[in-house]
Amino acid sequence: MTIVTPFLLDAGPRARPEAAAHLTDAQIEELGRELDAVREQVVAARGAADAAYIRRVIAVQRSLELAGRATLLFSRHRPAWVAGTGMLTVAKILENMEIGHNVLHGQWDWMRDPDIHSTTWEWDFVTPAAAWQHTHNDLHHTWTNVVGKDRDVGYNIFRVDRDQPWQWWNLGNPVYNMLLAPVFEWGIAIYDLELDEVRAGRKSRGELREGLKALGRKFLRQSAKDYVATPAAAAVTGSARQALAATLTANAARNVWAHAVIFCGHFPEGADTFTEEQIEGETRGDWYLRQMLGSANISGSRLMHLMTGNLSHQIEHHLFPDLPSNRYAEVAVRVREICARYGLPYTTGPLPKQVGSAWAKIFRLALP
Repeated sequence: MTIVTPFLLDAGPRARPEAAAHLTDAQIEELGRELDAVREQVVAARGAADAAYIRRVIAVQRSLELAGRATLLFSRHRPAWVAGTGMLTVAKILENMEIGHNVLHGQWDWMRDPDIHSTTWEWDFVTPAAAWQHTHNDLHHTWTNVVGKDRDVGYNIFRVDRDQPWQWWNLGNPVYNMLLAPVFEWGIAIYDLELDEVRAGRKSRGELREGLKALGRKFLRQSAKDYVATPAAAAVTGSARQALAATLTANAARNVWAHAVIFCGHFPEGADTFTEEQIEGETRGDWYLRQMLGSANISGSRLMHLMTGNLSHQIEHHLFPDLPSNRYAEVAVRVREICARYGLPYTTGPLPKQVGSAWAKIFRLALP
């Protein structure tokens, strides 16, 4: 899915971010052309190897899920519980991160496979795909980190930037974040209902009712699979209670992992935010610039990149959200070189450092 951005071709923003203040309009324009060229080259090179990659990941994910649920039939035995819960957790992470998130971005639409398409995929997350695509693809990726326009800046819960006015309830930010992590999918589901937009009158109560119905249908579908069918099948061997505990554990572990990855990509030190004034007259080059300065990467192994859905390459994902995720590693080499050449920061670090940085910001900005 190509992100539509409000560019003005012959004008620049009135106030560029401090990290890019040394660049001229001509340099920003050239930066945009270079990044356009990177995208065009990857698009031209997509082919059978990429299609084989996503089909292989889907096959592995489904095999792990099937094996995990089958093993949970005997989960009253401790080894089977541990193995089944582990396989189901990994399967859920793969489906949520490397498959669901990226398919819903339209990264694989070029294959024209109706089973792996942004318009047909429904992911293993309680929020309906269509609701998430609206708040994430359409809004967040267009207005990345623009305070007042990107609702993902704090998710209407946290204060994550000095430009956000402090409220007394921000004192609880660390507690809210701790409670959110294991139920992250529910936090996203409620957020996707856009209750703040309803209160402001920008979204009708009729739209809210439709959103609640869609969420209810999705919840019943997810619950039937995780909390009814799997424990019911395990009841044959006397393992119903253990199987239910296992599916709850797998969902909680997946939620904690997704929460950590998302927060590392958006909230650690080095991920900039922007004012509405700074995007007035924004050109394509300026939009690219905002994506690079407003995102942060996670360094690590190929396995770690796979398990993050390649959102460990958050900078590259924000630049090119509809490129196949397996291409981000090669794109990152070129983006990092471009940043160095233009004197721009390229924020990255190992997972523990990025998690710690995001949490430190949550604690620090809980205070006035």
